[in-house]
Amino acid sequence: MVEAVLIDLFSLPDNLQNNIQGLLCNTLETIEKCSSIHAPFVYVMCCQRQGSERKGEQEFLLPALGGFQRLKRRLEVVHALTTAAALYTIKQRLDEKDLSIIKVILPTLRKDLMKAYIDHLFTAVYQFEYEDLQAVFVSENLPEPQGEGQTLPSQDMALIQSEIQRHLESLPSLKGELTILRSSLIPADIFLHGFTTRTGGISYIPTLSSCNLFSSSKRRDPHVVKENLRRLANAAGFNPEAFHRVKVNHANAVCIMGKTEPDSYDGIVTNQKGVTLAAPGADCIPVLFADPVRKACGAAHSGWKGTLLGVSMATVNAMVSEYGCNVKDILVVLGPSVGPCCYKLPHESAKEFHRIDPKCVRLFDSANPYIDIRRATRILLERGGLLPENIQDDSVTDQNQNVTFCTACHPDKFYSHVRDGTNFGTQIGFISIKD
Repeated sequence: MVEAVLIDLFSLPDNLQNNIQGLLCNTLETIEKCSSIHAPFVYVMCCQRQGSERKGEQEFLLPALGGFQRLKRRLEVVHALTTAAALYTIKQRLDEKDLSIIKVILPTLRKDLMKAYIDHLFTAVYQFEYEDLQAVFVSENLPEPQGEGQTLPSQDMALIQSEIQRHLESLPSLKGELTILRSSLIPADIFLHGFTTRTGGISYIPTLSSCNLFSSSKRRDPHVVKENLRRLANAAGFNPEAFHRVKVNHANAVCIMGKTEPDSYDGIVTNQKGVTLAAPGADCIPVLFADPVRKACGAAHSGWKGTLLGVSMATVNAMVSEYGCNVKDILVVLGPSVGPCCYKLPHESAKEFHRIDPKCVRLFDSANPYIDIRRATRILLERGGLLPENIQDDSVTDQNQNVTFCTACHPDKFYSHVRDGTNFGTQIGFISIKD
């Protein structure tokens, strides 16, 4: 069942301009007639060339909008200077209402163009079908979706991407300024590094707001993540075009920059200057590695499975074997992650942590004991030869130096899968060797 209808009047061909009221009136009449049980939300997309024209255009459309009582409270006219701005506003409305099945009614000549915008701003969470505006005008029933159109020329695609990017760059940051946490353990004269928080981005969906740095086909936050990363790169001082994030698989594979990239990996290392490595975390630990002697660095994503599989030590071993690092020179910092105060696992999984050290588990005899994945990570690293003083976690003596906050305990600062559910946002830890 269609949940929302988007009527695109943004750039009507000349042969339709003279009858805009009639087109809109008949289109709305068809929608109302075909949705007797459930009236969809309707968004009319119009071009706003100048601020002074907006009121006049709305008054011009009022006769077409006035007679549809069932749709009235679900109908909104959206004016904007560009297609990107109008469509982004409508996307916000859809996301506020958690709507995913959308019918787009538009001139045939706009179909391929609109599909290109939609491909950049939406993910597979949404389902779109397209209707020809003139066909709706003469039809009493909504016709079947049209077939696929032709691919737009590459220069048109580039213009669309540029228009979307300009609009996203113009949006204000949400939830405060962009904040980066840094560890005093990693020497700032050699390495650029940090852990992000959730403030200072433009993601607007509550559980993703505002500096979400991960997108997938199952989330509603695609192109926005690229803009959040651009803002982070600008604030931190790294090149977003030389940015490499691990391909999470909750295992222990490690990618060596410059060699064949695995299909998935939770650790990544390099000795190349100016290349930024990153690991995500939203309860899982983003772990950063730095060797100031051999000038090498790494990043790892360590969830409970990766911790048990030894992903952090696997990253250390890759630095030793690839770059000749001495394990006693390597510095390791554990970033914001779920603490033993908030993280539970089923008893069977808890047994594995209990084998590492009984202190990694609290209330062991319960069905779902509390787990300390940070302590387990430290123990495994120390057993691998790292010096205890070269590992920073929440056990630091001076809590003013702490960067290993509990993500679940601080909803204002961090994302958390444990706290927020499946549509959770993601922060990252990042590191690079300075030029």
